[in-house]
Amino acid sequence: MKPHLVKILLIEDNEGDIVLTLDALEEAKLKNEVIVQRDGDAAIKYLESTARENPELLPDLILLDINLPKKNGHEVLEIVKNKEEIKHIPIIILTTSSSEMDIFKAYSEHANCYIIKPIDVHDFLQIVSKIEEFWFSIVKLPKS
Repeated sequence: MKPHLVKILLIEDNEGDIVLTLDALEEAKLKNEVIVQRDGDAAIKYLESTARENPELLPDLILLDINLPKKNGHEVLEIVKNKEEIKHIPIIILTTSSSEMDIFKAYSEHANCYIIKPIDVHDFLQIVSKIEEFWFSIVKLPKS
């Protein structure tokens, strides 16, 4: 049986965090494809056009930063969770913000998980590895 290709949309503007996340995912046990969008507006446009033109290519999971240019993570989350064709995609907030207001707002907007990025590089790599392990080895996700 051919292993399922895991599609992840990483919405992140910090180049260092992009590189670290890609490195952690590259070392993973699962074969994955990561699409990177560097601002909220571009991410929404990508998701809407993919849903319209090639829904089978929608990501299995979204890793979303809160502090983004153009549309912030809260705006992206609200838009995605209110669009019928993409609201089923799990969204993990992966951000430096430890603000209680951001955490509460993210869950109110139906984020599936809120993770504060650790400062230590080793810890960051472990977190990304655990995200992948949990969401793709333990959790059963809907088919796009």
